[in-house]
Amino acid sequence: MRTRLTQRIHARLEAWFPEKRLFLRSDEETRFIRLKSETQLVAWAGVSIIVAWTIVATAILLMDSIGAGNFRAQAQRDQLLYEQRLNALSEERDLRAGEALAAQQRFSTALDQISMMQTELLRTEERRRELGAALDTVQTTLRDTMQEREAARAELASIADATNGQGSVAQTSEVTNDTLDLLATALADTAAERDQIASDAAFALDHAAELELELRLLEEKNDQIFRQLEEAMLVSVEPLEKMFRNAGLNPDSLISSVRRGYSGTGGPLTPLQFSTNGGEPDPDASRANRIIDRMDEINLYRIAAERAPFDIPVKANFRYTSGFGPRWGRMHSGTDFAGPVGTPIYSTADGVVTHAGWSSGYGRLIKIQHDFGIETRYAHLNAIRVSVGERVSRGERIGDMGNSGRSTGPHLHYEVRVGGNAVNPMIYIRAGQDVF
Repeated sequence: MRTRLTQRIHARLEAWFPEKRLFLRSDEETRFIRLKSETQLVAWAGVSIIVAWTIVATAILLMDSIGAGNFRAQAQRDQLLYEQRLNALSEERDLRAGEALAAQQRFSTALDQISMMQTELLRTEERRRELGAALDTVQTTLRDTMQEREAARAELASIADATNGQGSVAQTSEVTNDTLDLLATALADTAAERDQIASDAAFALDHAAELELELRLLEEKNDQIFRQLEEAMLVSVEPLEKMFRNAGLNPDSLISSVRRGYSGTGGPLTPLQFSTNGGEPDPDASRANRIIDRMDEINLYRIAAERAPFDIPVKANFRYTSGFGPRWGRMHSGTDFAGPVGTPIYSTADGVVTHAGWSSGYGRLIKIQHDFGIETRYAHLNAIRVSVGERVSRGERIGDMGNSGRSTGPHLHYEVRVGGNAVNPMIYIRAGQDVF
């Protein structure tokens, strides 16, 4: 059975590949090589495979070349878009900085105006107190004068009765004239003093009305200034709170932590004290103190922002090559920024260097410990410019981009870890770009 099947296959092959003989002749003898159908089939299959492989490889190279060109063009477009966004963010940051500076200047001006108003209020209060004391004195003097006049009348009546019963007419007339002259003089002085007191009282009342109008105008102006300051504080604090919340941080706990580290008191942010003469708390003082508290809160937010990694580690041109998350079946714990070797790398927040050296797959690695349990890592560096134990500031250059460790090209592998767990660094970077 096998023989017949073999014969049939051979016959079919003979039809496609007939047997050939290749003669090789020399000076002494002639040889030939017989090429069977099976041999020709194997040779043809081998040649076909080589040709097919050549065609496929050429096509792959062409497709890869075309794809690489498209990728480079897309990378250039992405770089252009990112540069435009960086420019827009820089302009917005400058605008925010200008607004913050203007708000601070307005606040300083408002504090000066509040101080002037406080002085004016104290002066007005002193005037009122003096006018009240003057009115009390006038009333007391007028009352004493009226009593003296009544006493003089009673004394005149008693003298008249006594002279009628005891002395002569001449003596009585003389005494009476003297007494009347004395009384007339006293009454004239009393009337003049009364008129002067009445005039002073009328002037005091008119001046008090003017002071009351002036005080009301000052209160309205003061209220307008306070409203502007309160709106400025609200506009300044809300973006900072949003930045921390977008990064997954609790603003209240961060502010409490910073306040414990900066617990000194005194200076321009000391609460204001207004004289109330033992009455209810002054509403202007309460509003001013609330604004001062908001200013203190903004300052604490600024300190906290310097201690959390809201900055970007690469300032020069770069492109994102790999983000946070699973990659090739493994967890990629950071974000990759690709650029030329030697590109400056900057610290994204204030902190202390805890590692500066070689670390297996990371290559040259820098670890910085920040407040709030946050750590940042900068891997695959070409050069390290800090040492262990050194305290660095936000925006300080700490190394150069490189290709050390397990890396396929020059780039920075940047990580953010909170409590030892890796989190997406872009959460902090995007949150910071919305404010700074």
